[in-house]
Amino acid sequence: MALNLHEDNMNDCPNGSSNPDFYIIAFSMSLSGQLEFSFGILVIYLITILGNLTIFSLVCLVPKLHTPMYFFLCNLAIVDITSTSNCVPKLLLIMMTQDHRICFSCCMTQLYFYVLCIGGEVLILTSMAYDRYVAICKPLQYHMIMTKTVYIVMAASCWLLGALNSLLHTLLTSVLQFCSSHDINNFFCDLNSVIVLSTSDIESRKVFMLSELCVIILVQFTPTFLSYVFIFSTILKIRSSAGRMKAFSSCTSHLITVILFYGPSMFVYMKTDSENSKELDTLLSVLYLVLVPMLNPLVYSLRNKQVWEAIVILRNQMLRF
Repeated sequence: MALNLHEDNMNDCPNGSSNPDFYIIAFSMSLSGQLEFSFGILVIYLITILGNLTIFSLVCLVPKLHTPMYFFLCNLAIVDITSTSNCVPKLLLIMMTQDHRICFSCCMTQLYFYVLCIGGEVLILTSMAYDRYVAICKPLQYHMIMTKTVYIVMAASCWLLGALNSLLHTLLTSVLQFCSSHDINNFFCDLNSVIVLSTSDIESRKVFMLSELCVIILVQFTPTFLSYVFIFSTILKIRSSAGRMKAFSSCTSHLITVILFYGPSMFVYMKTDSENSKELDTLLSVLYLVLVPMLNPLVYSLRNKQVWEAIVILRNQMLRF
């Protein structure tokens, strides 16, 4: 049940205006629980920023990592920094000050970057899957297919399509009327939690979002799935066990990232809505917006020999100065 965080949130829109302050419910817990939770989120946030900045710096500064796979990983690090910075600072501010208010323009800004990062990550993960497919299934043609121009255009397209899609959703949401409840049942302004508060007719929006989800599944998730079908098929045909392990290890990190991202995010957007599932939705949002961005650089570094070698190279370069 939504908390009554403010007064007069049931008033009619004055003069047809529809630009209210929203109130982010976040998490209902005791004061001591909020302090512990805030500290945990802060630690995770700092690890996320440090880990992704490290990946970004390594890819930019170490020529050995100037390859398509690490170029896409660098873009993924930017997405992770942006997505977690978009929602975590405001959540920490709410937990510390107990001021749940967020103005309409700030909410729309948060929504824009949320949709941008979700869309951008989906597209980048798909591009990384294609890169791994070419590297394992067509190794002799890899450098001819994945040229510098090709992977730069692929990454730029990911950001451009993500930005245009995000702008469309934000503009369509900003013109809705919010004359009833303004309590956002999440820890940030996400698309679903905002539009359900609207007193406008949102049936067409729901159809549009469902259609877009189907497009994402068909155009983005399906190619990723098929890429790994071909990858595993090719790996199984390799005769030597050492060769199979080397080929499999080159795509393990990306596969783990895909599972971590698609699992909770698709569950949130494909399941039926119910009042009892709101807390579960919020926890799953924490998983793919807070925990996954922290895990991504760890997944790509702990078992990656090239990343550790790049760290050693960068350290030696810094010691020389």
